[in-house]
Amino acid sequence: MKIYQPTNQPTNSNLALIALLLAAGLGYTSSATAALMSRLGGQAVYDTDFNITWLADANANGAMTWADANTWAAGLNVGGYTGWRLPNADISCGAGVGAYNCINSELGHLYYTELGATQDNSINNSTSPYMALFTNVQNVAYWSGNGYAPNPLQAWVFYTQSGFQYQGNKLNEWNAWAVRSGDVGGGGSVPEPGILGLMSIGALAWAGIRSRRLG
Repeated sequence: MKIYQPTNQPTNSNLALIALLLAAGLGYTSSATAALMSRLGGQAVYDTDFNITWLADANANGAMTWADANTWAAGLNVGGYTGWRLPNADISCGAGVGAYNCINSELGHLYYTELGATQDNSINNSTSPYMALFTNVQNVAYWSGNGYAPNPLQAWVFYTQSGFQYQGNKLNEWNAWAVRSGDVGGGGSVPEPGILGLMSIGALAWAGIRSRRLG
């Protein structure tokens, strides 16, 4: 008669199974955490770094004043999602020709980090495959949602033709690229496939160990 001796120590075959499952899981989750991800059937693009969602159309309403741009963004309803706004500037980065590489601003992060554009070069010169997620990207000044504190008649803008931020008169007519906090239509800031993959790994590893203990 076979006598079962319970043990808390996994066998070598158990360890090999766990290692294989973990390796597969790491590959699975890494593929599910791309920096930019299409949302709402191509109408929006989610940035996993900043946990914000961009409107895919970067010129949906043409040039307008700062007040009109804010009103337009706030009134958007895309795929049933409201709460859109103009992107945040990085005020600490300063203004003018020296204010390049402001990667902590939302447009600056998109320009430099996600799309790989470089100083003094147009965003449309980017060779990033992520560019295909957007339409109507302009080489212009884009409004931010931040007013320029030293002068209430001005607001921050970001120049996508060269990659620096500046301030401009709120009555100027410039372009607007709407953004929204959070992930629209994607289930949260962490992609669901990654969560499901980790859960599957845990379940499979436990099942493998248990079956060998009882065998």
